[in-house]
Amino acid sequence: MWPHENPESSMSLQVVALITAKPGSEEVVGQALQELVTATRGEEGCLSYELNRSGADGTVFVTVEQWRDQADLDAHMQTPHVAQALAVAGEHLAAPLAVHPLVPVGG
Repeated sequence: MWPHENPESSMSLQVVALITAKPGSEEVVGQALQELVTATRGEEGCLSYELNRSGADGTVFVTVEQWRDQADLDAHMQTPHVAQALAVAGEHLAAPLAVHPLVPVGG
């Protein structure tokens, strides 16, 4: 077990989402995503939600998330705060939101 791993992680859903801003729109997208963090962390089923910015490409934001299960992730994607963040960031995105549920490899 990794030192930072949640003991429940084998039963939970880990997700990485990539959000790419158009060059020059990094601040608008970053602000919209920051406003999403607190509301998301308060959702039932959210075990962990971290917002990061790529050190290799400043237009790329990455969320690293852990959800109790797929139903909780699905509910998150339907919340007003997700809709608001996507509405604000929408025209400032260079690519569609890319959500990657993670599947462990090996043992």
